[in-house]
Parts: sequence; structure tokens; C-alpha cells
Amino acid sequence: MTDIALHFEPPFARIVLNRPERRNAISRAMWRALPAIRTAIEAREDILVVLVEGAGGHFSAGADISEFDAAYRDGAAARDYGDAVQDGLQALIDLDRPTIAVLRGNAVGGGLGLAMACDLRFCAADAYLAVTPAKLGLVYGHAETRRLVELVGPSRAKDLLFTGRRIETEEALAVGLIDRRVETALQDTALGYARGLADLSQASIRGAKRAVDAISAGMTFETTAYRSLAESAALGPDFAEGRAAFAEKRPPKFAFRGPTVPLKG
Repeated sequence: MTDIALHFEPPFARIVLNRPERRNAISRAMWRALPAIRTAIEAREDILVVLVEGAGGHFSAGADISEFDAAYRDGAAARDYGDAVQDGLQALIDLDRPTIAVLRGNAVGGGLGLAMACDLRFCAADAYLAVTPAKLGLVYGHAETRRLVELVGPSRAKDLLFTGRRIETEEALAVGLIDRRVETALQDTALGYARGLADLSQASIRGAKRAVDAISAGMTFETTAYRSLAESAALGPDFAEGRAAFAEKRPPKFAFRGPTVPLKG
């Protein structure tokens, strides 16, 4: 669909929210498109890093409020809409490639939820963020709330949810809501970082993503699946190449492009 576009520019994919006339408000159809987008990206071995962006001057003003009368007309409709949002966010969270949200303008409500579903957030210095369900009488969904708590801790999460206030980028960086605050050349900065990731071992990067996500979700001891993930890397081609390159004093050429799956407790 045209409202959310997927561009392949190996070694990158770009997911672009493409409704600039509505500040990239996210419709139900856009949420529903994300699982298929995940599948399309994971089918491509040449795609190593994913950038999530908004067209025009903003990342996203949040969920498309014009749909709310229909989306919340009764219990069945509310459940269907909630499933669309949660399935879309989980697809992005579970994507096996590193994901970077590139934030300019505003990232508000559901838009910020989408950004938090990414692994990292690079933010223009003059952007602003807000978690706004209290201004609408809603409760933030599970995936969004969980990621918020993981990023900023429970007390700050309550403050941001209770108040719905505007969060400037200095505070967002200080509390861990964003990872980079970029004064100029936001796109070039994000692409430069992504190029660096593409040159490194994808076995290491994808394994690290699965490991960190599992520990954040409550894995408090090494499971059989975690041990298998670590052993697969140790016995795999990237580690052999890394050792050889180190001994030969040359840059490594890592070959791993295999899939990984989320670790379960």
C-alpha cells in the first residue's frame, strides 16, 4: 500500500510512513501491513539494517484519530483494532534485523510507540515526543507500554503516561527514550551508523538483538535456547573469519546471513 512504503536499497531497507499531509498518522491498514513487511524483509539476504522513517517533516503524529469512531464503536471493533496495532508493533519488534527509527518533527502517541518498537532511535535536535493516551481517555497498549518501561523505567513511564506532556530531545536523550540527538544531517548520521552495522558480523548483531530482547523480557538465567544461540555463533563461519582476519591483519569479510528467531524463556 502507498500509505506505508517499503524500499529495498541493499544493504538497507526503508519503511516509510507516507502520509505527510496528515503528519503520517498511522491507519489501521498501515498497522496491518507491518507483519507482511517483516516477512518481505526477512526473505532478503541482502538486507542487513532497517530504517523506519516518516515522509516529509514529521515521523508520525500517532494513530489516525479519524478512524476512532469506527474502531471503537463496540467491543468487537475495539478488539480488532487493538489486535492490528499490537500485531504490527510485535512484527517490528520481532524482525531479525537491527531497526533504527529516524525521528524528525513529532513522534507522538502511536507514532512514538512505533519508534519504540525499533531497536534504536536517532532524533533531530528540534523534534519532540509525547505519550498522549491521557489526552484522549485511552490506555497505551501492552507492547508500547512494555517498551516504554524498558527504556525509561517505571516511574518515568508513569510520569510520561500520566501527563501526556511534550518531551524535548534533551530530556529524551537523558532518560534513554532516544539513543542519538543529532543537531544536523540526521539522515546521513543514521545511514552512517547503519553502514557500520552492515560491515560487522550479522551473526553477532542478530544474536545480540535476540539476547538483549530476551533478557529485557525477563530471562534471568541461561536457557537451552540461549546456550544454543551462543554456541552456534562460536562454531559458525563469522567467528572463523573473524579469527583469521585478526591473525592476518586484514578487514574481515563476514558471510552469515541466516535467520534468527526470538528466544523464549
